[in-house]
Amino acid sequence: MPPKFKFTREQIISAALDVTRKNGIAGLTARGLAAELGSSAKPIFGLFKNMEEVQNEVLSAANALYQSYIQNGMTDSKYPPYKASGIAYIQFAKEEKELFKLLFMRDRTGEKIEENRAEIRPMLNIIMKNLGISEDEAYLFHLELWLFVHGIATMIATNYLEWDIDFIDKALSDAFLGLKCRYAGRN
Repeated sequence: MPPKFKFTREQIISAALDVTRKNGIAGLTARGLAAELGSSAKPIFGLFKNMEEVQNEVLSAANALYQSYIQNGMTDSKYPPYKASGIAYIQFAKEEKELFKLLFMRDRTGEKIEENRAEIRPMLNIIMKNLGISEDEAYLFHLELWLFVHGIATMIATNYLEWDIDFIDKALSDAFLGLKCRYAGRN
């Protein structure tokens, strides 16, 4: 009869996510994860092939958490949906600094940004509807505004600055309206 494991895969992933929150992905080692679990490394490697598999699961779990921030922000109705997605991105960077770094500040060599167009289609649809522009123009609009949002989020995640939500709200409005004027002039 195979051995019964003390932990489930989900419990190990949850503990690995906590280790990553505290120490970053570089701090997610078998020893550190075992310490978080209050165990030896044996249960980890009974359920995972290696630490790379654990790290990939942490990446997936971090992305799921990030997606929940975006979904909750866009359905909250405190802000218009598109603005809410930017605020949620920044909020994720503020509240989950190490997970933000893992998702958005790692080496992305070999990844193609164009491959995520389907993932951001709901935001593109909002832009197209609100501004009356084509999908390609909406994509460029989104990329330009995302550079601004990502810059704020990165500075917050790295403790370079600490802005309150009212200032961020105003800054995002100013950037959006500036881009909107430029794109409106094209039609």
